[in-house]
Amino acid sequence: MTDIIAELAERRARAKLGGGQARIDAQHKRGKLTARERLELLLDENSFEEFDMFVEHRNTDFGADKNRIPGDGVVTGWGTINGRMVYVFAKDFTVFGGSLSETHAQKICKVQDMALQNGAPVIGLFDAGGARIQEGVGSLAGYGEVFKRNVLGSGVIPQISVIMGPCAGGDVYSPAMTDFIFMVRDTSYMFITGPDVVKTVTHEDVTAEDLGGAKVHSSKSSVADGAYENDVVCLEEMRRLYDFLPLNNRDKPPVWPTSDDPRREEPSLDTLVPENPNKPYDMKELITKVADEGDFFEIGENFAKNIITGFGRIEGQTVGFVANQPMVLAGVLDNDASRKGARFVRFCDCFNIPIITFVDVPGFLPGTSQEHNGIIKHGAKLLFAFTEATSPKVTVITRKAYGGAYDVMASKHMRADVNYAWPTAQIAVMGAKGAVEIIFRQDIGDQEKIAARTKEYEDRFLNPFVAASRGYIDEVIKPHSTRWRIARALRMLKNKQVPHIWKKHDNIPL
Repeated sequence: MTDIIAELAERRARAKLGGGQARIDAQHKRGKLTARERLELLLDENSFEEFDMFVEHRNTDFGADKNRIPGDGVVTGWGTINGRMVYVFAKDFTVFGGSLSETHAQKICKVQDMALQNGAPVIGLFDAGGARIQEGVGSLAGYGEVFKRNVLGSGVIPQISVIMGPCAGGDVYSPAMTDFIFMVRDTSYMFITGPDVVKTVTHEDVTAEDLGGAKVHSSKSSVADGAYENDVVCLEEMRRLYDFLPLNNRDKPPVWPTSDDPRREEPSLDTLVPENPNKPYDMKELITKVADEGDFFEIGENFAKNIITGFGRIEGQTVGFVANQPMVLAGVLDNDASRKGARFVRFCDCFNIPIITFVDVPGFLPGTSQEHNGIIKHGAKLLFAFTEATSPKVTVITRKAYGGAYDVMASKHMRADVNYAWPTAQIAVMGAKGAVEIIFRQDIGDQEKIAARTKEYEDRFLNPFVAASRGYIDEVIKPHSTRWRIARALRMLKNKQVPHIWKKHDNIPL
């Protein structure tokens, strides 16, 4: 028995070495950690249970049978993050460049199946060169099996992808179907076809970073939901994000102990909105002053900055925040903001996370660019997402709520449960200047009349009381009491149930 145990220890040591010390050193020289080092940082200490450590590929083509390495380029298993179960896989770039083979895919599929069966999230760490070409259609079939499980698990368990190196070709589509994608600056990139192929086909000369680096995908394409400085910071933030998420769609959002009094008042909120309606203010200040201990995990921070999305807590329970940002484009809704907001709202609804919406929106962004790029369809996505959502929904209008954007931003008409307004709220078809120039166009040359008409319009419509008189606003609240009013509303909505009309699924305006 001693000999057998010694052999087991030797085999394990060999498997843990991956592609060998030279390749591990090369990985470190690039500023990257190895797959196992990453899992050690992501998971609680000594919690990782590995599966399939000794699996090897079965390919014999092109002399592949002479080069077999235990683990076959991916480390899989389960562990815990702050005591809560999670399934993981980490691509090992030191073994065949982390490329996907048939057996490599089977390892990933095994943890995906177990996660779905046992109701726990999956986190994938990507650092790989795509399909293993020597295996041909076997590797393509492997991708297909992984993709299928991404789709089947969508809306059932949270799925997170962390890009920590190259992610190219077929490898990109699994992350694309997960709930969140995060990247590491300067060492990670994603693209379907690399710079060499792009140059051959389109004659564009582009670097991997400019084609699909973290900056591109977190600020331009919106493929990634965030980017971090290095592997360590990224994995620490993933642990933080994980604490906001329920384990599955039947699990309630997690509740963590907090000493932050839900009755806490914030007098500074009474002066947050400037007297000049055209002057901006930072909506993040409202979010952080309402959330427990000011803790806010932003999603998509560098994309469509005119809308803010992210997670916080009220009375220890996870909530999703959606808010217009007056500091950027006056908080207007455009194509990008609509898509970003809709995607986040749908995630929250999948996992019954309450949605808190802060509204200060002057409307939709006008112009040929927006119209030609589909603002009608993109705006409808956000409208559809808010209306479709059955998780608890609380809306607070802080200032402007103009036109169709008023409807879209979780209004009472979109099935929001509780709709509050600050005394500074202005709910109308449009601002006073535009409205007066249309209604009283015959008086445009007379400055006195126009000024009087503008004052009349402002007094009549630019307040929350017309909407409140119709029951579209449940209460006009004092800004400093916003946190407590939201907390009370969420208590009331704790057991909310919405009957469903049977349908196979909806047809969101994609």
